[in-house]
Amino acid sequence: MRICPNCQYGNREGILFCEDCGQPMAGVPATATRQLNPKDLPQQVKNDLWGSAHFGTQASVILHVRDVPEPIVVQPNPRVVLGRIDLTTQSTPDLDLSPFGAQEKGVSRVHAAFERADESLMLTDLSSVNGTHLNGQRLSPNQPRVLRDGDEVRLGKLILNVYFM
Repeated sequence: MRICPNCQYGNREGILFCEDCGQPMAGVPATATRQLNPKDLPQQVKNDLWGSAHFGTQASVILHVRDVPEPIVVQPNPRVVLGRIDLTTQSTPDLDLSPFGAQEKGVSRVHAAFERADESLMLTDLSSVNGTHLNGQRLSPNQPRVLRDGDEVRLGKLILNVYFM
């Protein structure tokens, strides 16, 4: 286990960036990244690189909650707030994740949002207590990030796989 020098999170061996805060791990040498020429890539890779963030005007989001057999289908028109219901304050998000153990897994009442932007879908952390992660990278609060088909979103400890339909 490697301890992050920034946040003290216990990461798996071999991790270059902290799985919790995204900071580089101590002792990671800086290496140059080779620029790939798109002409040299196979056609399938080219297809995967282009359009995977495209989210058409009639598209839906399919959310697969880890360890739950039935997916959730969502129409973000134009915005969907994800979180958990709170009976004491009568706070109700657009998508209540309570049936999936949201409270136990650290999902805030108003945790994150999906929002349409042109022909893409954005994910924004809404200043949640336990953070929102996109493909292992913690999001800064109120800073939208582009979602891609197949991305993994973690709200606290609740893991969702996002697919476009």
